Amino acid sequence: MTTHTASAGPLRIGLVGAGPWARMTHAPALAAHPGAVLSGVWGRRPEAADGLASAHGTEAYTGEAGLDALLATSDAVAFAVPPDVQASLAVRAADAGCHLLLDKPVATTVAGASAVAEAAGRAGVASVVFCTLRFAGGTAGWIDEQAAAGGWFTARALWMGALFAPGARSEFAASPWRRERGALWDVGPHALSVLIPVLGDVTEVVAARGPADTAQLLLRHTSGASSTVTLALDGPPAAAGTEVEFRGEGGVSTLPGGGGEALGAFRTAVDALTAAARTGVAHPCDVRFGLRLTEVLAEAEAALGHA
Repeated sequence: MTTHTASAGPLRIGLVGAGPWARMTHAPALAAHPGAVLSGVWGRRPEAADGLASAHGTEAYTGEAGLDALLATSDAVAFAVPPDVQASLAVRAADAGCHLLLDKPVATTVAGASAVAEAAGRAGVASVVFCTLRFAGGTAGWIDEQAAAGGWFTARALWMGALFAPGARSEFAASPWRRERGALWDVGPHALSVLIPVLGDVTEVVAARGPADTAQLLLRHTSGASSTVTLALDGPPAAAGTEVEFRGEGGVSTLPGGGGEALGAFRTAVDALTAAARTGVAHPCDVRFGLRLTEVLAEAEAALGHA
C-alpha cells in the first residue's frame, strides 16, 4: 500500500531523459495521454531537452536546479535514462513526493535498486516499472492467463538481438551502458518479467557464458518448475528474435507475436501508475518487483564472473 495518493484530474508527469527511448516512446505517449500532462522534459544535454520539449509543447529543464524545478511542478516522473543514473535521480524524485514510472532495470546493483525501493516506501509514493510485455496489449493478458492456468513443468525464454552486429543501425547501439552491461541487464528483465509471474519467484540461479555477450541461465522457481533463458544483444541478424514457451499439464503455450508495441504499452503503464497513485494499491510490477529483478540478475552476473 502507498500512503501518498494523487488527486483527481490529469497526472502531471515530468520526463527525465531526452535520448532515443524518450523521443520514440515516453514523450509522445505522455503528450497524447488523456489522463496525463507532460509537465516538462529534463535532459543532461540542453539542446536535446529543448528539442524534445519543443516538439511536445512543454518546458525544458537541465542541470541540478532544473531537476528540482521539474520535480516541484510534477506529480510523477517517468525515467528514460541509464539505469544507474535512474536510480540516483529516482531517489530524489521520491524524496520530493513524486510517483515513479521507472524503466527496466531499476538499477544494475542491488544497492541502487534497494535505495529506490526504500525511498519510495519512505515517501509513500506509487511506482511502476515499465517492463514492456507486462503492459503490451498482445502479451499482458496472455501472461495473466498462464499464471492462472498453473501446472507448468518447465519454460524456455530467448531474447536474441543483433544490436551490435556489423552494419546494425539502431540508435540504441550507441548506448554505453548496454555495451558495458550487455544482454543480461538490457533484455534479462524482459525475460524475468514474464517467467516470474507465471512460475513464481526464482530460488536458484545457474549461469554460463555463450558466444560474445550471450548469457544462458537455468532457473528454479517457487512453483517447482524450472526455466532456461538465453540472452544476447550481438547475435547474428538472421537469428534474432524473441520466444517464450511454457510446457506443463495443459500442454504447450507460446508467447503471442506482435505484443511488444512500446507506445501502447507505455500508455497502459501510465494508466497503471495513475491507478496506484490514486488508490494507494501497489501494482504487481512496482519498484519492489524491480528490485527483485535486479537481485536475480546480480546473482546471475556473479555466476558469470562479471561481478
